[in-house]
Amino acid sequence: MGASTDVRPVAAELRFLPVTTRVPLKFGTESLTTVTCARVRVRVTDRQGHTAEGWGETPLSVQWVWPSSLPYAERLDTLQQFCRELTGLWAAIRVEGHPLELGHAFLETVLPGFWQGFNQRHRRGREPMPWLAALVCVSPFDLATHDAFGHHVGRPVYATYTSAFLRFDLSRYLQPAPGTSVSFRDRYPADFLLSQRRDRLVAWHLVGGLDALEPWELTGREPDDGYPVLLSDWIRRDGLKCLKVKLRGTDAAWDYDRLVRVGRIALAQDVHWLSADFNCTVQDPDYVNDILDRLREEYPRIYGMLLYVEQPFPYDLEAHPRDVHSVAARKPLFLDESAHDWRLVRLGRQLGWNGVALKTCKTQTGAILAACWARAHGMALMVQDLTNPMLAQIPHVQLAAHLPTLMGVETNAMQFYPAASAPEAEVHPGLYERRYGCVDLSTVQGPGFGYVLERIRRELPPPAVSCGF
Repeated sequence: MGASTDVRPVAAELRFLPVTTRVPLKFGTESLTTVTCARVRVRVTDRQGHTAEGWGETPLSVQWVWPSSLPYAERLDTLQQFCRELTGLWAAIRVEGHPLELGHAFLETVLPGFWQGFNQRHRRGREPMPWLAALVCVSPFDLATHDAFGHHVGRPVYATYTSAFLRFDLSRYLQPAPGTSVSFRDRYPADFLLSQRRDRLVAWHLVGGLDALEPWELTGREPDDGYPVLLSDWIRRDGLKCLKVKLRGTDAAWDYDRLVRVGRIALAQDVHWLSADFNCTVQDPDYVNDILDRLREEYPRIYGMLLYVEQPFPYDLEAHPRDVHSVAARKPLFLDESAHDWRLVRLGRQLGWNGVALKTCKTQTGAILAACWARAHGMALMVQDLTNPMLAQIPHVQLAAHLPTLMGVETNAMQFYPAASAPEAEVHPGLYERRYGCVDLSTVQGPGFGYVLERIRRELPPPAVSCGF
């Protein structure tokens, strides 16, 4: 089909949905207690004047995208202003094509200059908003356009990543690593996706740095809302088999003790797998190596349960190009914050990283292209959460369901703000509650991302910005 199905955006609308956590979530040196989600509606049109609409949503996770000593309110206000200015810019896109083509063109040719200009206008003489924050802000617009295209052609989003809808193969967007036999000619994203979506995925539970592990750690200020507080209670309630452990990266004794304590609980509760997330705070590979080696010697069963290690080092790989082969030789080492795009995945591979943790919050377009590059070069994949509530959960889990991830999907919004997704959970109960250690997306059906929005009874706030509607 190609050009006959090409679209371009003609309208965009932005809303902000605030959410409060039931318990704090620690990110590196900061804690998250509230988050504002950006929800976007986009209308697209083809050359015949046929229109379709789509929706996208992403949490503006300030502490994750912009770790800083600046006040939280200042950083959030900056991200929201960036989203507001993006709304008119997205509605004015004049390129036509598949959303992957539109998204790639925007990310490559428009967003860098717009981001730099924004920082000059709004952040002159102050700490600039990071590129990762810019990607998170643009992601709901990109997601909404992919969703709209699916409605335009009457297909699920993942059924459109073929030569029938894309004018160009992957060689237009991706370059193989030097010295490999990889070629992207005549290859399309569908060639790197699973031929059939998995409707049931193993769920990873996040053990936050502030989460209580034992009854003696309870303060009496915990929420009494019917949801668990202690890790053991979560494991029993949800049948969990995979635990992701947040670590500090600046206190080796605390990190080691935390891994051992969680590992002992996991062994007692028949949990199968652990992962360790150092959240970009480690400066020296030996910090991680020493913890892993000690764990292997003193607690070999817990070491054996450790499936992978996630992003110990600062995420700007170009500014901090550490050789990490020694860590990756011990356990699979996954890029997360560093994996902004396929070029940084390529750099990471050269430095020794052997896995990629994908997130839809860096755009659907970027996640698909990075997944294709990584799979072509034999890198392992995971799909990680940004504590996605409401609509944001659906594309997030869809990405994992269409890729051969190392083990299921991380999903933790039900731990930190379960009530926020109540209207969506009425329609997709298996996506917002983990049962037998899994999430189930069998209710996600139909064109686009399969939100089934007409059945979701959510009252939305008035638009913060509306262009073209």
